[in-house]
Amino acid sequence: MAYHKLFGTDGIRGIANRHPMTAEIALQVGRAVACYFKGRSERVDKKSVILIGKDTRRSSYMIEQALAAGVTSQGAFALLVGPIPTPGVAFLAENMRADAGIMVSASHNSYEYNGIKLFGHDGFKLPDDVENEIERLIISGDLEKQLPVGEALGRAKRIDDAMGRYVVHVKSSFAKSEDLKGFRVVLDSAHGAAYKFAPIVFSELGAEVIELGNTPNGININKEVGALHPKNVRSRLIETRADIGIALDGDADRLVLVDELGEILDGDQVLAILAVALKNNGRLNKNTLVVTPMSNEGLRAAMKDRGIQVVDAGVGDRKVVDLMRREGYNLGGEQSGHIICLDVSSTGDGVMSALAVLEVMKKTGKKLSELKKIVELWPQDMRNIRVKDKKELKSLKKYSQVLSDVEKNLGNSGRVLVRYSGTEPLCRIMVESRDEQKLVDALDALENILVQELNG
Repeated sequence: MAYHKLFGTDGIRGIANRHPMTAEIALQVGRAVACYFKGRSERVDKKSVILIGKDTRRSSYMIEQALAAGVTSQGAFALLVGPIPTPGVAFLAENMRADAGIMVSASHNSYEYNGIKLFGHDGFKLPDDVENEIERLIISGDLEKQLPVGEALGRAKRIDDAMGRYVVHVKSSFAKSEDLKGFRVVLDSAHGAAYKFAPIVFSELGAEVIELGNTPNGININKEVGALHPKNVRSRLIETRADIGIALDGDADRLVLVDELGEILDGDQVLAILAVALKNNGRLNKNTLVVTPMSNEGLRAAMKDRGIQVVDAGVGDRKVVDLMRREGYNLGGEQSGHIICLDVSSTGDGVMSALAVLEVMKKTGKKLSELKKIVELWPQDMRNIRVKDKKELKSLKKYSQVLSDVEKNLGNSGRVLVRYSGTEPLCRIMVESRDEQKLVDALDALENILVQELNG
């Protein structure tokens, strides 16, 4: 069986029960992770402890059990925490002194997909060199030659209070002097990992919570709900006259907000609100916000006007976090809704991000519709093209000419970003322009030529 190229930009991902997301691969990943951390553990007995969480997909049972089998077959301990958000696994890996954390989730993808994300003992995603070594261990075939027997085998244990620990942690990020009494919140958990956890957090802080997407059945995760479908929250918010709408994705590491007027906010607007609030309180490290090339030019302009430097990382929340840690910044994120506040979390956390915005609302007395005026976004749109092969874009001659013409037409009042998805067989076209007709024309031209050259 071929094991090459298991890890993509954010762990391993694919259709469950098809390579690479099979029980056989998960077993090998469990073995390899346990093997890598064997001897590196700070435990007296040197047996590694690996924490495993999952989302609500039906296939998560299969992957979770296979991972646990792999971990215990290497003589390590597997701690099973059940359905919990991805940032919960990151927190618990550190909080419970585990050597590593594994999250079983395909994030925003539909239920037939699944994925494996790896975290270190510090709660941060494992660096590339460690993932490469884990992949090498799998490919080498040496893992089966080192299997212990008898008493040297490991054990698996379910941790019943894992969610409670995480609830306490997330609530602690909200100002102790404040509460959410008087706030009516529409919360869509996408039938995903936060379906139990998120309502508890907001209700225990005093909010009235109107729940959506809270009845997972294994196949409805992200289906017409959650961050990819915020119109559900918008409709219920208008109907109930709520103060804020919160839409999470399947593993709750990102969010989309809706203001009290029913207007949908993206990650750039959330970042702007939090950056200005932190700067006003003297808590924005180096007066800098970290974003990706996908972030809107309107955000960059608004931050410049307020004396906040904007620094670009590569595309992906992992690259944002890497840059933040390297340079000592504490706020960054993506337009898609991954918001990273390193002062309180090691990765994107949709519930913590929502609490941070609610805290600004509470302390300033301003509604979300007023706070979002900090930034005026340029018109922006995106299209996705499904592809069979991810051909080198620079090698496509007709596309290169069309791209040059499009960029010349947009001038200084627009920009184009074309890239392949790191987790799906998609080519993404993003165009931004102050002139909406030029935006549509640019998208049409680029989509037409890329369909021809990539799938023709």
